[in-house]
Amino acid sequence: MRIVMKFGGNLMDGAERIDHSSNLVVDRVKKGDEVIVVVSAMSNVTDELIYMAECARIGEIEKVRSKIEELERRHIDTARKICSGEILNEIEQKIKSTISLLDQCLTGVFLLRELTPRSKDLIQSFGERLSAPLMRGALISKGIKAIDLTGGEAGIITDSNYGNARPLMNLTEIMVREKLLPIIKAGVVPVVTGFIAQDSNGVITTLGRGGSDYTATILAASLDADEVWLWKDVDGIMTADPKLIPNAKTIPILSYAEVMEMAYFGAKVLHPLTVTAVQDKRIPIIIKNAFNPSNPGTIIREKPDMSKKVKAIAAIKDVSIIYTGGAGMIGIPSVVARVFSTLASNNINVIMISQSSSQANISMVVSKSDLEKALKALKLEFRNGDMIKDIYAIPNVAVIAIVGEGMRGMKGIAAKTFTAVAEAGVNILMIAQGSSELNISFVVEEKDMKKAVEAVHSAFELDK
Repeated sequence: MRIVMKFGGNLMDGAERIDHSSNLVVDRVKKGDEVIVVVSAMSNVTDELIYMAECARIGEIEKVRSKIEELERRHIDTARKICSGEILNEIEQKIKSTISLLDQCLTGVFLLRELTPRSKDLIQSFGERLSAPLMRGALISKGIKAIDLTGGEAGIITDSNYGNARPLMNLTEIMVREKLLPIIKAGVVPVVTGFIAQDSNGVITTLGRGGSDYTATILAASLDADEVWLWKDVDGIMTADPKLIPNAKTIPILSYAEVMEMAYFGAKVLHPLTVTAVQDKRIPIIIKNAFNPSNPGTIIREKPDMSKKVKAIAAIKDVSIIYTGGAGMIGIPSVVARVFSTLASNNINVIMISQSSSQANISMVVSKSDLEKALKALKLEFRNGDMIKDIYAIPNVAVIAIVGEGMRGMKGIAAKTFTAVAEAGVNILMIAQGSSELNISFVVEEKDMKKAVEAVHSAFELDK
C-alpha cells in the first residue's frame, strides 16, 4: 500500500515528539508499505518567522538576531537528541546553512525596509526547511533510508499568488511522479516540507496557513496513493469544537463535500482545500491520533454516511456583518456586481451573503480584520448615494453552520435549528442556505456563539 503521512507542528515539536512520529512511519515501512512523509514546522516557528520578518521591516535587527540564534539552538539541540554520528553532522550542517540563508533574507528586508508577499513566503518557508531534516535524521537513526526535500524539489508547482498559491495540478502530477517515484521505488522514504512549493520560475510559494494537509493530498493525487493519513493530536473530526462542546464526539465517516463545508465554516482540523486534490481520484483521507493510533479516527471519502442527517456544527468568530441598503438598488443588477467587485478589488473575502427578496439590501459577512477597509471601499464607491444610501456594520458576530449531506431534501431541519436557537434566547441576525443543501448557516452576536452551538448540538443529539 502507498500511504502519504502528514505530521503537524505539535507532532514535530521537539525530540520526543519527532521520535514518536518517526516510529509511526517505521511501523508502516516495516510492514511493506511505501510511505511518503510530509512535515510541518515545529510549533509556533512559522509565527516566529513572521514576527522576525516584521521586526526586520521596521529596523529592529537586534530582536531578529536574538530570534535567529534561538531558532538555530532549538533545532540543533533537537537533532542531537534524535541522532548521532555521521548523520548528526550532516543534519547540523544543513540546519546551520539554512539558518545562514534565513539570516541573509532577513538582512535584506532590514536593509530595504520592505517586506513583499514574495519575501514573506520565502521567510515563512524556513520552518519546514528546518524540521524536515530532523525527521529524516530520526528515520535514518532507526535504520530507514530517507531523504528530505522541499515541496518544490518534490515537484509541486503553483501559480505565483504568494501567500495563498494554488497548485498547477497537470504540471505538478508530472513533476512529482518524475521526482518521487524513483526515490520510492529505491526503498527510500521522501520527507517533504509541507506548506511550501514553488512557481514555474522556481520561486518559493506557500499554500496558505495550515497548507501541510494540502501538500499531503497534492502528493497523494500525483502519486496515485491508496490513502492519506493526517496524523493529529485528536481522535478525528469532532461534531463541534470541543472547547465549546466538551462532550462532542468523533465523527467516524465524512464525505468530501461535508468536510469542505466544515473547513470553510471554521472547523480547524483541515485546510479548506485539502480534499480538492484527491476527490476526483477518490483517495480516502484518514484523520488519526498519533497518541492513540489504534483509534480508527475519521475517514473522509466520496460516499457519505447517511445514518445521521446533521453531522456537525461549525462556527467562525472574529467576523463582522456589513449591511448595504437603499431603494435605488431595486431592479438594478449592476449594483450587486459593483458591491462585490469593489470588495474583490480590495482583496476582501466575503464569507457569507444574504439578500432581501425586495433586493433593497445586501448583508455580507467579512473577517473583522477586513471590516474597516471594506467599509471605506464601499463608501467611496457609492459616495453619490443614488443607489446605496445605507452602509453600516455590526462588528462582533459569529457565523454558525450546521453541516450534513443527509439534510438534502429533508423537511424540518431549519425549523428544528431555529427553534433550538430561539429557546436558548439567542437572536439571529442573518440566515443563508447553500444551494447544495449541505449546510444552513446563520449569524449571531459573538457573545451568544457558545450558547447557540450548544443548543443546536443538543437539538440534533450529536453527543449520542
